[in-house]
Amino acid sequence: MCEKRTLQYAFHSILFERPEDRLGDDTLEAPDFFGDLNCNQIVDDITAAKGEYNLKPFFYAPLCRVDAIKYRHEVMQDLENALLFERVNAFARKMQEMRRHLAKKLYYEEEKQIWFLEAVEVYCDAVNSFADDLFKSVLKSRGFVGFRDYLKGYTTSVHFTSLFSETKKLKADLSAIRYCVLINTEKGRFTVRKYEAQLDYSMEIEETFAKFRQGAVEDYKVKSRMSDDMSHIEAKILEFVAKLHPDVFVHLDEYYSKNINYIDETIAAFDREVQFYIAYLDYAAVLKRAGLHFCYPHISDKSKEVYDYDGFDIALAHKLIRERKSVVCNDFHLKGKERFLIVTGPNQGGKTTFARAFGQLHYLASIGCPVPGSRAQLFLFDKLFTHFERIEKVENLRGKLEDDLVRIHGILSQATSRSIIVMDEIFNSTTLHDEIFLSTKLMERISEMDVLCVWVTFVDELASFGPQTVSMVSVVDPENPVFRTFKIVRRPADGLAYAMAIAHKYRLNYDSIKERIKG
Repeated sequence: MCEKRTLQYAFHSILFERPEDRLGDDTLEAPDFFGDLNCNQIVDDITAAKGEYNLKPFFYAPLCRVDAIKYRHEVMQDLENALLFERVNAFARKMQEMRRHLAKKLYYEEEKQIWFLEAVEVYCDAVNSFADDLFKSVLKSRGFVGFRDYLKGYTTSVHFTSLFSETKKLKADLSAIRYCVLINTEKGRFTVRKYEAQLDYSMEIEETFAKFRQGAVEDYKVKSRMSDDMSHIEAKILEFVAKLHPDVFVHLDEYYSKNINYIDETIAAFDREVQFYIAYLDYAAVLKRAGLHFCYPHISDKSKEVYDYDGFDIALAHKLIRERKSVVCNDFHLKGKERFLIVTGPNQGGKTTFARAFGQLHYLASIGCPVPGSRAQLFLFDKLFTHFERIEKVENLRGKLEDDLVRIHGILSQATSRSIIVMDEIFNSTTLHDEIFLSTKLMERISEMDVLCVWVTFVDELASFGPQTVSMVSVVDPENPVFRTFKIVRRPADGLAYAMAIAHKYRLNYDSIKERIKG
């Protein structure tokens, strides 16, 4: 077995600036709120073409430090350079080729060792080429600069240079081997001998009989197999060749044994982790081509003054673009003592989509990704909670109101002043009087905790609860109130206006009905 070698450089990971930033592992599962915010759809779409890298755990683990997020922003911004992006992809393709060589299901020892040698050669060439590429690139991020320096140290180390030179020599020695196979068709046998400059008579025979050719003739040549796998006959030939050239094949056997763990762990980790950025940028590129904006938000773990301009629900946007439909963008901001966005308006007006977008924005920001919008400032939360309407389950023996109370109690028992809560139409299964009472009590409790909250509701009274609340209203077309614009604007709640507007449109208001009765 090869001696374990660890190079000590400042670089730790392209995803995690410090070891303590890596709070999870590859067994992480999606957070509880993923389904409510449609984050599961987003992550599924982002990682769909990258199954071999197991990227989902990275998207399930928010960061806890502002600087850890800035570290990822820097890497993302470097990768927006098209040349560097392609150089990273070229490295990834070579590493994929290497893994294909190693993953082959092979049954003969010499064959395994030869394909192993091929894999190591691809690896060495990939690392050397990528090291050269990075030194040619303009790099600004701590992540890429650190990895470039790590590669410089690695590619000049005794371990790697020895591996590289031994690989090339062994490949050359194997390529220099020549042998003859003598086939006795009558007895069904073959003999393998050393090549001793014997003449190849096949060309002479072909030239001799060429003069007798009279036009096109049927081709009786046997088609060779396209598979890389050896047949048992080919394996036997290789076994005999190994006996004829024992020095080379003994060297190959020793090489295989001592270099079995040849892949550097940090390089292997980079190869996987950098795909987090590649996958997200590929996903965002689809939306950018449709004219939508992404930005790198300013992140704070102290200030709760948050805003986003030209934001949108990223999951819905992808769906609409596939259907060749337009995407409606919205703005929001909270400043000073403001903590609540109370969203009211007619059904199917985009209120829930707006609430989801608020949650998505903060979550994407927490994992260091650019967010939908032209400009944004967001809060680094410790926990994100959602309370969306759910279908009643017979097995829990609870009614909807009781279920709402149990779930919100669970949220309040875990939330802190650094948490975010997104709620959609809570307590709507009871009377309006009770809904107002319960909602007011809940708002008082959340206000005491100083939590950022988005609350979709039909209770207009909540929008004027106090200086902590900001009223957001889903707008309809004033000329046609049944038409939803899906714009959510900052203005006082006026739910009754929709009912009156619709009544006027269909001549169901008091004056119209009175006039019709008189007629």
